[in-house]
Amino acid sequence: MAELKNYEKVSIYGLDPDQREELLSVQRECVFNWCTKDNWPMGVIMTMLWYDGKAWLTASGQRHRVSAVRRNSQVSVVLTSKGTSMGSNKTITIKGRCVVHDSREIKDWFYPKFALRRCDNDAAAAEEFLKMLDSPMRVVLEVVPEKFITYDGAKLEAHTQGTLENNRMTEMSESDGVRHAAQSTQESADK
Repeated sequence: MAELKNYEKVSIYGLDPDQREELLSVQRECVFNWCTKDNWPMGVIMTMLWYDGKAWLTASGQRHRVSAVRRNSQVSVVLTSKGTSMGSNKTITIKGRCVVHDSREIKDWFYPKFALRRCDNDAAAAEEFLKMLDSPMRVVLEVVPEKFITYDGAKLEAHTQGTLENNRMTEMSESDGVRHAAQSTQESADK
């Protein structure tokens, strides 16, 4: 087991692929983030449906976030395991591109799945929710992932206690590797 010296290299505590898929499937609440035209990052809590390897959301087409993603499709979706059967301290950030859909074809498959998910699979509640959901200006947002940034706090805790096997750690992110190599080089030069 590797010795833990500090909490600098947290990218080695990523979720395992099955944990990532589980969290994306069980958590329905996320923070959807975009940039305004004057480059301010913005985010709002939304309900998300994870389906076919993508995050799907919906909003009324006149919302500022919709015009923003039509202008700049670069977005992120952030979710945590808090409030799920997975407990707390697990997170995912999806860096991706957002496609805005207003076609009837997309709405026809998406709305029923989304309503059931939103209403915890209560068919009667989903049917009522669906009546309000399918409105003239509503659009569907499809976030196509380009990168996942994940974190598993249980791995950090196990490492802190000296009980995390090396093979449970994930590969350090490239950016962390570059930064830590530069820091080590600087520290050696300062000695």
